Amino acid sequence: MAPRLPGVGRLDGVTTEPADSPFRSGPGARDAAPQFVLPLVVRMERDAPPARTDALETAARAVLVLLSDARSLDDGEWAQAVRDWQDARIRKVVRRARGAEWRRAGALPGITVTGKSAEVRVFPPVPLDGWPKDLARLQVSGTDLDDPEPPLGADRGTPVLWLNPEVAMSAGKAMAQAGHGAQLAWWELPDEERAAWRDAGFPLAVRTSEPARWRRLTTSGLPLVRDAGYTEIPAGSCTVVADHPALR
Repeated sequence: MAPRLPGVGRLDGVTTEPADSPFRSGPGARDAAPQFVLPLVVRMERDAPPARTDALETAARAVLVLLSDARSLDDGEWAQAVRDWQDARIRKVVRRARGAEWRRAGALPGITVTGKSAEVRVFPPVPLDGWPKDLARLQVSGTDLDDPEPPLGADRGTPVLWLNPEVAMSAGKAMAQAGHGAQLAWWELPDEERAAWRDAGFPLAVRTSEPARWRRLTTSGLPLVRDAGYTEIPAGSCTVVADHPALR
């Protein structure tokens, strides 16, 4: 059974975070634990970059696929690394690769998830300062993408990871934040809803919220990601609300 860890609660209409939340912006007990990171690599061929929204959605699904994989559960070969990672801060780092770099990354233990135009490979967590050589050499900065056309509205009943309309993020940063939102939703779901989502192939959408909707979402009691402030944006910034129908 996958762990159900504390996410975001609601008190008198205001979102609150437990003291041991992995996304709490202030220092806590999780900072004293050994720190791990979940590596994600997006394929970025020079002549065929993926669409931004598809890359965000594929990264979020990749996180869910790893969390639900048998190797991440119980006595699976990745289970201890996943537990160690979840006991500390929940960090995800997205790097980019093409050509031979992508082929070398694909030879390492992990799972490749494919979207409409995006390919993202997710790897079991590694120590913060212990990246495999073929991943450590990949670039993390400058991972930005565009949508050729504005994304359509999400289908009714599809889980949506809503992005804060007032926080600018690179594609790589937004991919990591979408992964955080998907993970919080996964933790909060009952086992039967988790199984149904997994069996359906983890359908989801990532969309930027309208400002008025965002204000309602952040006080709705739905899982809310607050960034720890390690890169790009200030600590405590609200970045994603995970709107899964089963959590409303």
